[in-house]
Parts: sequence; structure tokens; C-alpha cells
Amino acid sequence: MNQNTTIEGGSGLPPLLTVSPSPHIKGTDSTRGIMLDVVIALLPPLVFACYIFGMRALTVTLVSVAACLLSEGLFNLILKRHQSIGDLSAVVTGMLLAYNLPVSVPLWMPVLGALFAIVVVKGLFGGIGKNVVNPALAARVFLFMSFPDLMSRYVPPGSAIGAFESVSDADILAGATPLAQLKQGTMPDIPLMDLIIGSCPGTIGEVSSLLLIAGFIYLMVRKVITWHIPIAYVGSVALICYLLPSSSAFIPHEFMLSQIFSGGLLLAAIFMATDYVTSPITRTGRIIFGIGCGIITVFIRYFGGYNEGASFAILIMNLLVRYIDNFTKPVKFGGLKKQA
Repeated sequence: MNQNTTIEGGSGLPPLLTVSPSPHIKGTDSTRGIMLDVVIALLPPLVFACYIFGMRALTVTLVSVAACLLSEGLFNLILKRHQSIGDLSAVVTGMLLAYNLPVSVPLWMPVLGALFAIVVVKGLFGGIGKNVVNPALAARVFLFMSFPDLMSRYVPPGSAIGAFESVSDADILAGATPLAQLKQGTMPDIPLMDLIIGSCPGTIGEVSSLLLIAGFIYLMVRKVITWHIPIAYVGSVALICYLLPSSSAFIPHEFMLSQIFSGGLLLAAIFMATDYVTSPITRTGRIIFGIGCGIITVFIRYFGGYNEGASFAILIMNLLVRYIDNFTKPVKFGGLKKQA
């Protein structure tokens, strides 16, 4: 050290000799900024849902978001925790929960789902960054297991349902959904282009595959997510469905494309499987995670009693993230791999 260097109070140390606790490399990204990008990516599917189903899609989404914000705010207030509603994570949870619901659900259902997602799945485990599974998906499965009939009441495209208009039985789709038709061994009677654009029955946020892919590109450009999980997830589903269609009567490529663009596969792969907290850290781990999600999704769609498998697949893989990270973590610099 130079004799002229003043070390009193540490103020005279050159910048390279300043000692501080880790982390030593910090980025400019914040939780609020990341969540804002996700909200922006989620807005186009909502606008399209309002166009294809009516303004009730907006009402369900706003109720879900408001319930998530209120649940998180009151939970933090009661437990005297730092108020975290400003980080927008509750907004994202509310939007994703609503996107996994049919537009026909009664308005108390997104409220109940929000309470389960924020309080049970997120808050009781310590808040943001500590939940074991994705809150929106867990709430979606909770509602489906509790109210399967209400969660399966889809309306046909072009139903212009008013913002506060209740959905009657006459408004409910009489025929099977595309995934249900595939499950029954027949190709969907909806053209593939309509499945891609979104002119088909389904939940609020899953119908427009084209806009979901646009959201994926936006998040990639903004470096909010990487390609590993979505591509590994959708790619594994595509490969299995092409090589091993569920029936020999199917034309492989048509069956594969119908499986990809039907149901909530793209919504789950892009916006929920990529959740920072419940997905692996390493690149190899993310690919393993995505492939695992794809295999389980196809298995449930083929052999399960449920047409869709994306929600259950991601929740199962969420529980394995710790083991995937331990298996794929890099060796410390200068260290050696443990011998068997």
C-alpha cells in the first residue's frame, strides 16, 4: 500500500481496495421494473379477450388484481411486514390468475383465488421470493379442484358479454373445446389459424397464441426471461406429439400444432414456468425443468382424466427445482467435483 494512502475511517482507500459485503456485482433491474415489463407483455392478450369475449374479461381481471393487492396489503399490515404492494408482483399474480379463468366465472371466484394465492401460497411462506410454487397456478388448481363445473364453463368467441353481465347457461359453449376433442380422438373442428389468432373458446388469457408469442418476444428483448424454459417446454411437447400422437388416426404435424396452440400451454410456458422464484437458476437446470414440464403435460393430456396438463406439470416441477439446482450447480472456481 502506498505510504501516502490515508486509511483513517477507510475514506482514503483507493476504489479497488474498498471492502464491502456481497453482492459485489449489482444490476440496475428492480422487482418493480421487471414486473412492469411482464404487465406490459400481458396487456395485449387482455385487450383481445375483451374483443373476443366482451368487457366482462376486463372486469374479472380487475377484480382479481384488486383482490390480490388488497390481500397482500392487509396481510402485511396485520403481520407488521414491509408493505410490498408497490413492487407490482401482486398485480402480475392477479392478472395471471384471471387469465387462467373462464370469462363466465362468478366474480367471487377470482377473489377467493387471490386470497389463496397471496395469503396461503405466498404470504405464509415469507412473501415474494420465498414461495415454493407459482401462486397464480396454485390458485388456479385450487379453484379447479373445488369448483370444476364453474371452471369449465366456456363461452364461444364473439359473445360480447357486458362488464357486469352475468353469464347464463344459454351463453355457455355447447360443444367440446379443442383439447377435449383431441382427448376424444378427433381433430378440433376449429381451423388451426383460428387457434393461433384466438377465435376459439378458452380462458381469458390463453386464447390468442399470436399475442402470447409477441409477449414472449418482448420479454426476451427486455431480457426479463431467457429462451431456455419456454423453448424446452414447448419443444418437448411438440417432439413427443409429433413422434407419438395419441392416436394413429391423427396426422402427426396437424396433431402436434393443435396440441401446441390449444389450451394454456403457451401461457404457462411463457409467463408462469419462467417465474424467477420457482424455476431453476442455471441454464442447464432451466432446460431440464422445461423438458420435465413438457413430458408431464403430454402425459396428463394423453392419459389423465383432465384435458389440460400445463398447470399440474409446472407445479410438480416447481417442487423439484431445489434438486435440479443442486444437480446442475457449477463447481466453485478452483474446486473439484465430489467423487462418488
